[in-house]
Amino acid sequence: MATTPDEAERKEVAEYEALAEKAYDDMYDSRSPAACYSDLKDYFTQAIAAARRAGLDEEAARLMARLDHCKQVYRKQFSAF
Repeated sequence: MATTPDEAERKEVAEYEALAEKAYDDMYDSRSPAACYSDLKDYFTQAIAAARRAGLDEEAARLMARLDHCKQVYRKQFSAF
């Protein structure tokens, strides 16, 4: 029998995702986008790990896809910095 994630686990995932998205937004206004990019990768990794621990497989997959998208954007728009 699978257990359902509790509210605290879902909140942890959401908090890390929010931090990752803020770092993504900050990347556009930063003189050092590489630092923001590093932060967003770390936060998405933490969100993915939290989702996996909570058994939120679909959420983890969605977050991995979002991280992949952010990586592609960085490589196309910021890799020259």
